[in-house]
Amino acid sequence: MSRTRVWLFGATLAVYVAIVVGVLTTSKLVTLDWQVMLWRPYKQWPQIHAFLDYFVVLGQRGPTAVMVLAWLGWRAWRRRTLHPLLVLGTSLLLLNITVGAVKYGLGRLGPHYATTVGSAEMFAGGDIFPSGHTANAVVTWGVLAYLATTPRARRWGSVGSALLALGVGATTVYLGTHWVSDVLLGWAAGLLILLALPWFEPAMAWAEDFLTGSWARRRDRSRSLARQTMPAAALARQQEDSADGTQAARPSVAASSATTPAGTATAPGANTPHPPIRPPTGRHERTPSTPAGSRRPPVERPRPAPPLVHQQAARRRGVAG
Repeated sequence: MSRTRVWLFGATLAVYVAIVVGVLTTSKLVTLDWQVMLWRPYKQWPQIHAFLDYFVVLGQRGPTAVMVLAWLGWRAWRRRTLHPLLVLGTSLLLLNITVGAVKYGLGRLGPHYATTVGSAEMFAGGDIFPSGHTANAVVTWGVLAYLATTPRARRWGSVGSALLALGVGATTVYLGTHWVSDVLLGWAAGLLILLALPWFEPAMAWAEDFLTGSWARRRDRSRSLARQTMPAAALARQQEDSADGTQAARPSVAASSATTPAGTATAPGANTPHPPIRPPTGRHERTPSTPAGSRRPPVERPRPAPPLVHQQAARRRGVAG
């Protein structure tokens, strides 16, 4: 927490208290609320009513939390850290506690349910002070700027989240669902949560270490339990597969003999490679054999021609006869 951040937090807190006191004392801020409400902005510019009905969804807690959670979940998986998810969860938890407590504690009624003109409508069972849409827009989109990793991304993220928060707050006033003071207090409440997040960084770091350690211990325990409950045959097969993989990773005998000096005795069975795998031989390539021998007839080989001397002697004998 830098000194500048502490000063901003103190100034925002002072503005927050001033808005609450101004509404409780029915000051000119409440007069402004009634003037804007009676002017009815939704009747002054009815052509943008349909668009703003959809735009105000960017301040609802459910849809915005799902969108931001998807993005931060992808970042957490890519960087192998739970920090983005813990920041989002911590900010939403602080938002629900602080804003929810003030809402139900003050019990202010909205413009559509106001009963007395000029009254602050406090402690009447309402739940709109401060504006939840506005505070949620500040916190949810501001978390993206808070988690930015570069100054440029943080600067653009801050500008974008501020414009969204301003637009959502003004839209609630246009639609007549909130007073102007509700929106002002919602902006201050959301900004206070963003400014206070660095104070919770040690707790988030401890939670991340605890969760990752618990997950690693549970994974190791499940693996050991699976090995204990594994059948003997499957365990032996797994050990044989691991042994085969270890032997396959060893260098060949030829490479070891090339690097081993001549005359050096080696241990029997060391670096012994597996016999080469021969391709299966088809049945038609083998000679079917029986205990009596081969079934094929013997092959008659051609006799060599007699020498020339013997041929001449045979001719003489034929002439003499």
